[in-house]
Amino acid sequence: MSTRPERKGRSWLLLFLLIPFIVLLWPPFYNFREPSFIGIPFFYWFQLLWIIITAIITALVYFAGA
Repeated sequence: MSTRPERKGRSWLLLFLLIPFIVLLWPPFYNFREPSFIGIPFFYWFQLLWIIITAIITALVYFAGA
């Protein structure tokens, strides 16, 4: 007998974790100075925004898999 919970059918949720990796993998996609946000160039605030988005995606995948 196994004490691990069944995870059949939920492995497709892990694909959502690839989204931030793919988006930030290619810097020429977001290597711009404009539009700036409160004086911060787009290049920097776009990456900081993805930290928050990645945390939300990770939480959704965690709670959906539980």
